[in-house]
This record gives sequence, structure tokens and C-alpha cells, in this order.
Amino acid sequence: MAPLIPPRRRALAHAATLALLATLCGCATGPDRNPDDPLEPLNRATWRFNDTLDRNIAQPVARGYNRVVPRPVRTGVENFFSNLGDVVVMANDFLQLRFEHGMNDLMRIAVNTSFGLLGVLDVATPAGLAKREQDFGLTLGHYGIPSGPYLVLPLFGPSTFRDAAGFGIDQYAAPVTYMDPAWRNSLWGADFVSTRAKYLNATNLLEQAALDKYLFTRDAWLGRRRALLKDGKEEALPDYGNENGGAGAK
Repeated sequence: MAPLIPPRRRALAHAATLALLATLCGCATGPDRNPDDPLEPLNRATWRFNDTLDRNIAQPVARGYNRVVPRPVRTGVENFFSNLGDVVVMANDFLQLRFEHGMNDLMRIAVNTSFGLLGVLDVATPAGLAKREQDFGLTLGHYGIPSGPYLVLPLFGPSTFRDAAGFGIDQYAAPVTYMDPAWRNSLWGADFVSTRAKYLNATNLLEQAALDKYLFTRDAWLGRRRALLKDGKEEALPDYGNENGGAGAK
């Protein structure tokens, strides 16, 4: 669904969304609003829309993918898209003048592409080349651009005004963007299904743990973004891909 939207149209859609939200900001705010989330009524409506699509379309497709595709193949698909994503990570590390990190990213790409069958095998991590997370939203934050209000994007989920703008820029840096449309759309679709399948058990944990899933998701997402901006390191996440449902279980 979302990954099949061409990047230029997505960038225009983000711009239109931000312009609309700016005009709605006055009627969506109030004295009791969380300062990080002044658009909460609008965000909750968007979250419910996304949740409905996820429950009725994305989750069934992801469950079918997990049933049909063996775990080693799924891991290879995840590694392949992670290797492509490292190109954007590298670009943003260099933009932030983190040259040591940028060279680490470059070596990861070179090693995994050359010796890991175009990234299907992650041989860089065991070799000591750590996986990192960066994007243009974090680059803007690195240079002091404030995040702005929390913002739930249709189809794409949690963001902020700054990160929504950064997401559009990252799409132009992504290698998949410049492929033949047939390949590009197929890869976007495969990446979407692979990512959603990987985090199915995270959804199960959220259902069990959160009284208000919107607030839980918002606070967890904002906290993680602040941590990434502070030290530039990716936080370790549980292994949500485990079929038995136990986070971190092998």
C-alpha cells in the first residue's frame, strides 16, 4: 500500500498534509494537551484509520507471508533491505560530519554487498561493523531544527513535522527510488510486507501491555527518537520475529 506511492508524490503529499495541519492547529489544541502532541484529536483519528487498515489488510498479509516463507528466507530479505537502507544511513552520518560512523556504514555496504550476496547475508555485523540508524530527520535535529509537534501520518504512522519533512528527503537518497518502476514498486511492496511481518509479535505485545495503545505508541516513539538524536546509536530491540511470540527468544 504505502510503499507503492511514488516518492515525488509522497513528498507533495507530506507538504500538503503539513500545510493543512498548520491551518488546523488552532482548533485542535487546548490547555490540557500534551505539549509534544497539541494535535492529539487529529492524530488519534489518523491513528484509528491506520489501525483499521493494519488490522484488515497489513496484518493478514504479513501472517500469510510468515506462514509461507521459511524463516531463513525472511531473514535474508530483511538483510537485503537493511543493506539498501545503510546507504541512507551513511549519507546522513556524513551530513552530520560523523566521518567515523560514515566510514563504518560504507564498509558495511561494501562487505555485505560483496561477500554477503548483495546483502542477503549480514557478514558485516559479526566482523565488527555495527549497524546504525540515521535519517534526515535526525540530521535536521543534529543541527538544532526543533522537532515540532507529534504527527501521525496516514499510512506511515508516527512522526513529527521535522521527521515528516526528513522522510521525504530520505526517499530521494534511497537507491530503490531510481530503479525501473516495475522493480521499484515490487521492492517497495516486498519491503513493506517483510517489515510488517517482522513486527507482528510487537503488535501482540502492544495489545497485551497498553491500556491506551495510542499513548503507549506515541511516548515510546518520541522517547526513542530523543535517544537516537542524543547519541546517534540505535537502541537494541527485542527479536519480534520469533514465531513463538516471546520477545528476544531464539
